[in-house]
Amino acid sequence: MDGPANVTQDPVPPGGSYTYEFDVGQSGTYFYHSHDHPDRQQALGLYGALLIAPKDPSAEVKADLDYAIQLQEWLKREWLTYPAMLMEGALPNYFTINGKAYPSTDTVAMKVGQTIKLRFIGTNNNFVHPMHVHGGPFEVVAVDGVNLKESARYQADTVNVGPGQRYDVVW
Repeated sequence: MDGPANVTQDPVPPGGSYTYEFDVGQSGTYFYHSHDHPDRQQALGLYGALLIAPKDPSAEVKADLDYAIQLQEWLKREWLTYPAMLMEGALPNYFTINGKAYPSTDTVAMKVGQTIKLRFIGTNNNFVHPMHVHGGPFEVVAVDGVNLKESARYQADTVNVGPGQRYDVVW
């Protein structure tokens, strides 16, 4: 059930629906997206976070707060917005987090001593985005949906998130 329209299954018609059924064998941070004209459909926002909790709750990397960050790139030209499409020469001039550009991006309120798990998700189509948190380094705890063993976790100031990549960090 993970294939392009007219190759592995019929496309879902406008106004139609399709129910995906699958067994989950892993946990972690993932995302879903269209396989029909992905350069346009995904670039225009047809994607979302898919966060899978482990069967054993003790296997989850703990934090006080949890926040998914989906990245995207846009081209704004003559007051119209287009998806950034590198292959067609449409280089981005706007970058969004969860569909919003600064200063409209969300602010997460925290209390002194709290931790937050940030899930950086490369739902964008073109470029690597260096992601960091103002105020100090974080600990990288998972990469591409796989929790790192405690001995493999590391402190970083920035992670470079490419298209399709995922990083879970605790700050």
